[in-house]
Amino acid sequence: MAESVVQEEHLDVLTMTGQKTGITKPRSEVHRVGDYHRTVNAWIFAESTQELLLQRRADFKDSWPGMWDISSAGHISAGDSSLISAQRELQEELGINLPKDAFEFVFTFLQQNVINDGKFINNEFADVYLVTTLNPIPLEAFTLQQTEVSAVKYIAYEEYKNLLAKDDPSFVPYDVNGGYGQLFNIISQRYKENTMERSLTLQKQLRRYAPVSLNAELAGLSDADKEALVLVIKAATVMDEIFYLQVWYSNPVLRDWLKEHADASELDKLKWMYYLINKSPWSSLDENEAFLTTADSAVKLLPDATKPVNGWKGLEYKASFPLPKPPGANFYPPDMDKMEFELWKSSLTEKQQEDATSFFTVIKRRSEFNLDSSLSGHIVDATNHSVGSIYDLYSVPYSEEYNSYLTRASELLHKAGDMASSPSLKRLLHSKADAFLSNNYYDSDIAWIELDSELDVTIGPYETYEDAIFGYKATFEAFIGIRDDKATAQVKLFGDNLQVLEQNLPMDNAYKSKDVIAAPIRVIQLIYNSGDVKGPQTVAFNLPNDERIVKDRGTSMVMLKNVSEAKFKNILRPIADVCIRKEQQELVDFDSFFTHNICHECCHGIGPHSITLPDGRQSTVRLELQELHSAMEEAKADIVGLWALKFLIGRDLLPKSLVKSMYVSFLAGCFRSVRFGLEESHGKGQALQFNWLFEKEAFILHSDDTFSVDFDKVEGAVESLSTEILTIQARGDKEAASLLLQKYCTMTQPLKVALQKLENVQVPVDIAPTFTAVNKLLQ
Repeated sequence: MAESVVQEEHLDVLTMTGQKTGITKPRSEVHRVGDYHRTVNAWIFAESTQELLLQRRADFKDSWPGMWDISSAGHISAGDSSLISAQRELQEELGINLPKDAFEFVFTFLQQNVINDGKFINNEFADVYLVTTLNPIPLEAFTLQQTEVSAVKYIAYEEYKNLLAKDDPSFVPYDVNGGYGQLFNIISQRYKENTMERSLTLQKQLRRYAPVSLNAELAGLSDADKEALVLVIKAATVMDEIFYLQVWYSNPVLRDWLKEHADASELDKLKWMYYLINKSPWSSLDENEAFLTTADSAVKLLPDATKPVNGWKGLEYKASFPLPKPPGANFYPPDMDKMEFELWKSSLTEKQQEDATSFFTVIKRRSEFNLDSSLSGHIVDATNHSVGSIYDLYSVPYSEEYNSYLTRASELLHKAGDMASSPSLKRLLHSKADAFLSNNYYDSDIAWIELDSELDVTIGPYETYEDAIFGYKATFEAFIGIRDDKATAQVKLFGDNLQVLEQNLPMDNAYKSKDVIAAPIRVIQLIYNSGDVKGPQTVAFNLPNDERIVKDRGTSMVMLKNVSEAKFKNILRPIADVCIRKEQQELVDFDSFFTHNICHECCHGIGPHSITLPDGRQSTVRLELQELHSAMEEAKADIVGLWALKFLIGRDLLPKSLVKSMYVSFLAGCFRSVRFGLEESHGKGQALQFNWLFEKEAFILHSDDTFSVDFDKVEGAVESLSTEILTIQARGDKEAASLLLQKYCTMTQPLKVALQKLENVQVPVDIAPTFTAVNKLLQ
């Protein structure tokens, strides 16, 4: 009988910069020739004692035998993922079963050394994870893998750092002044921070938001509509719950923990207040820099993570989140990169590819599903979601992923639909309730476009800003308001002239659409919002984003007039007083600001959407520009909006008095939006426009650090940038979009001058609304 042969582990071979080459080799061959490859390091850190867990490597290991090393480490086998490998290594080497929210990705570093008389060459990119436990795990709780680990012990992290710095021969060497030193710096910074200093920082961050109470008159609503409104608001609170989960998988438990501990101290109260504005541990106005760390996070107890120890209740750990905001939010596996997604996508059928890039699916790993199942003792395979695929990824519809939430929201909307007096509102609420469970939003989005009701409701998955990898996945949100009939009648002009604007756009006629459908415009007084409404508040939105509907029926626009008024009064007027040259200050007025906002939203509906690529393929701008789409589209809507206003004024459809005020109000508005940060789509788009117009001398910086508009040059500069952006979109030219953003989407000296002035006088950056009418209703 033949002996069974244990197959040697194969590794993915990488380039010198860490990219996959597509080649795999046996582990021994990789180390013999010194190929670059990937590993994981998982550190266990005990918060109460400030100690790291070390393992002693088995005496017969082929590298560093018998020496003290990282808590757990191992190679990432070919085709495996980083996070799953970290979980598996801890499980196999130490007998610890931990869920993914215990692992905080902290950094990747390159380790290079040659040992064993040149026979073992190490060129490895190590993904480093930190597991933060409340207290040290009792040593008798570990189950050591004898072939890998001979002992474990805890050591104070500073002592360990000093031993490494001295090249102590008992320890596997790491350069504490190089990449690996980051680990000690992160721990030190996290636990030695001054409470008073941190409180002052959070107070300063909070002061950037002007508290505003938004109200609307509900007297015009019938009793039935008021009852329906209460149910819709309850459904809107469910959108909030889903959004917290969409941002990051440990975000909901962090929210609950911060809320529960908000009264513990002044610092805890500030953390909770600022978290409520951002709806995550990352600050929207600071390029998504983390203002919390895993040390601030929720404590979770796992009684069965290790073998039991008498008198010990089990392992308590901190639910983790990484310091850099994950670009894929919670829509993709945290360790998935673009190449992995594209390789998987190319293996799928056309229908499966549609699911992969759909607004309404999340992407998961089969290996994670199977690991979770094995940890819980239930072996189930997730392959049914990706039949025939050899890849680890598969897609799950929102209706399945968020089923318990959406079932609750669906029931509330059906009840509200039964009560609503307006036929079009009835249709919207029932069709949206159905969409939540079918995952088909087409009919409900048509019903939303056709909504003609005093009570205005937008609810569901729409915007894709959180997906910074591709811009594919939609977040849940809700905007509920009372229609402002007078203002709605005034803005009809823009919708009526949309086709005329399309035909006169400053771009090649070949790219122009013959069948632009005018976007209906509704102006509302906002009474409640939820879900993806974190940080800076929107003054308007143009939906849906689904290109099929844009092509078939166009879009619809909702303007939030009371939000615009609050921003103008609290932010734009003070900005103008500080940054605009005295003789042009009075040109900054609410009508110009609001009219340009309307035109901005209208201009989302014109220009390229569905496009024909140079090679003849049919596609969409969103699919071609991917993560650059949002910033380019916001810039397009803004700059083409200015062009469109001038065009309509030239046709005597708008008053000539608007010409100068719209340009100066736009200039002041540039400083308002850039303060949102250059990580955010609107901020990116605004920096692009300001820097282009400044380069063309349409905007002028004076010796007293104030700005003005050169009215002789601004029209040409606006038109040239409109042409540039529209043409890039029409060609689906991602490379040109990238070059344009790289060149102009920067914090230039003139922008720094303006922002410093605003910082000096502490003009708020945005508003933080509260909804008094709703609170009364819910009581």
